[in-house]
Order: sequence, then C-alpha cells, then structure tokens
Amino acid sequence: MEDTFQRIYEKYHQDLFQFLFYMVKSREQAEDLVQEVYIRVLKSYDKFEGRSSEKTWLISIARHVAIDWFRKQKTVRQRIFEKFDWEKQQIEDEHQPLPDEVLLQNEQVQWIYKALNGCTIDQRTVIILRYVQELSISETADVLGWSVSKVKTTQHRAIKQLQKHIVSISEKEGFPIEKTGVE
Repeated sequence: MEDTFQRIYEKYHQDLFQFLFYMVKSREQAEDLVQEVYIRVLKSYDKFEGRSSEKTWLISIARHVAIDWFRKQKTVRQRIFEKFDWEKQQIEDEHQPLPDEVLLQNEQVQWIYKALNGCTIDQRTVIILRYVQELSISETADVLGWSVSKVKTTQHRAIKQLQKHIVSISEKEGFPIEKTGVE
C-alpha cells in the first residue's frame, strides 16, 4: 500500500490541491483538506473498483471532503461570502507562488477568478473540473455522480454566469467588454 500511496501522491497531489484551493480559496485550508483526502484514500483504496479513472475517483473524494468542510461551517451561504470576498481577503505566501497564483497576475484571469464567485457551488465545481482539471464531460459526471446531461446544463449556465460577471467586473474596472452573446 505504501508504494501505491506514494504513486498516487506523486501523480495526483497537485491536481487535488489545485481543485481544493479553487473550492475553498485558502492555501492552508486546501492543504488540510488534501490530508483528509489522503486519509480517506488510505481507508478505502481496497474498495476502489476501477470503474472510473483513479484521478476521477480521487477528485470525487476531494469534492466530498470540500462539501463536508462547507457543511461544518456556520452556514454554507455565510462561509461563501466570507471566503470569496476578494476585497477583504488576499492570498499571500512567503514561499514561491503556486502556478495558480502566477496566473492570477493576468487581469483577465483575475476577472474570471472573481466571476466564479457569482456562480453556485455546483457551477463553480463544474467549471473547475472541466477547465482547470481538464476532465471530460463524462469524467466530470462520474466525479459528481450526475448525468452527462446535468453536467452539460450546469456548464452552460455556469458559462453564462461567468460571462455576465466578467462583463460587470470589466465595466467596474473601466475596461468594458463588448456584450455579444452574453444575453
């Protein structure tokens, strides 16, 4: 099991951390949650049947860990407002920046990152899985335990929400974007 765990850690650690970081937007909390994922993996790896890819299975566990964490908070809605208010909270790190933090230097990427706040947790999860983790629609459906149709619908609505919020953010920052196809 030690060899298996080491292989999983080396191959998927960055993906798991990145997924959880996007979900909870706190480096320290994401690190804690990744540890919880590994605990669950150690307890249940012998039950992994291989009906999905290992990565899909691991991200599914990470998703459930994140949901459990949100549930443990006072209320999901209150915690979301606290966690995702970028005017009040900045992620700072004395160490080398994460690849995600380097990307956030780009204004347009910052707008997308901020616009994720306007999405529901389900929409945000689909966007992260599809475009950050680069999972296919069927892999995303497996992770979420949804139908392919529900993933497609949620993705469509999430993209609409992102477009709407990006236009709003860009206008507030004095860089209006043409609104074609956003209605």
